[in-house]
Amino acid sequence: MTPSLTEINPQVALAPMEGVLEATVRELITAQGGWDFCVTEFVRVSHERLPLKVFHRCSPELRQGAVTPSGVPVHLQLLGSDPESMAINARVAAKAGAQVVDLNFGCPAKIVNRHGGGASLLRKPEQVGAVTRAVVEALKPLQLPVTAKMRLGFEDTSLAVENAQAIEAAGATQLVIHARTKVQGYKPPAHWAEIGRIAQAVSLPLFANGDIWTLEDYQKCCQASGVNQVMLGRTAMADPWLAARIKAYAAGQAFAETRFSDLLGLMLTWMQSGGSQYSERVRVMRIKQWLLMLVPRWGDLARKAFDQCKRLEEESQVIELLEAKGGAALMPS
Repeated sequence: MTPSLTEINPQVALAPMEGVLEATVRELITAQGGWDFCVTEFVRVSHERLPLKVFHRCSPELRQGAVTPSGVPVHLQLLGSDPESMAINARVAAKAGAQVVDLNFGCPAKIVNRHGGGASLLRKPEQVGAVTRAVVEALKPLQLPVTAKMRLGFEDTSLAVENAQAIEAAGATQLVIHARTKVQGYKPPAHWAEIGRIAQAVSLPLFANGDIWTLEDYQKCCQASGVNQVMLGRTAMADPWLAARIKAYAAGQAFAETRFSDLLGLMLTWMQSGGSQYSERVRVMRIKQWLLMLVPRWGDLARKAFDQCKRLEEESQVIELLEAKGGAALMPS
């Protein structure tokens, strides 16, 4: 059943994206409003007890109460397949300041899956359950919640319900489902209706994830899945105001449409603020990466901007290009 618009404030979360949504970008995007929480890039767990500095490097927010500067909660994500090691490092994460620990059962990266992590675990629901249970039990004395993110499966969706049920039975308090298998990667379309099938089999709160680029996509996702809570990743980079627009829609209110120049202004702001901790080369590379990520949402506007930017090497040239296309840094009030 499609959620009613009278259900005010469906939660909207910012997804983890390795090498993209690090702390400075999380800070910038969550400051635009509408975000209920965000999840860090994953901390890779193998068989050693990681030092605190690893968690603080991934999430400097842990030193400030596990919230972004604008007050949005930050959940720390762990990726691994060994229950004991995951439990040990979940306790270290708590000591480092984590308030919520999220488990990654969805990463499609080849190197991660080759080593038995991420989406590869979805071939073994019992292992998914064992990892989840070990972390839940480790954090139970501290009363810290454990959440999870999964895909629909590895090669197909045949074990999707079984995996979700294993996560729920193990004690997780929330589950995000990316509506594709590992094999499907990020290839359109996202299969939102499959999330609806899972929603009929579990009772824990579900978030839909995948290809929610616009408010219209959000409406279609709600209709197909019956789930009105969502997590945005690439789409948050393409429209950091989409969370606020979804909240306004759910409350029966209007919210201004995003302009492409608004995004260029946000990029300029990042270069002058959070990005300043990186080298010029990294800042230029990140802007190129960001522009390329906008293509599915903004089409030729983004493609032409990227084509003009891709051979630039100096930050001053990139700034000049963004400003020429209408961008203006969003200066703090």
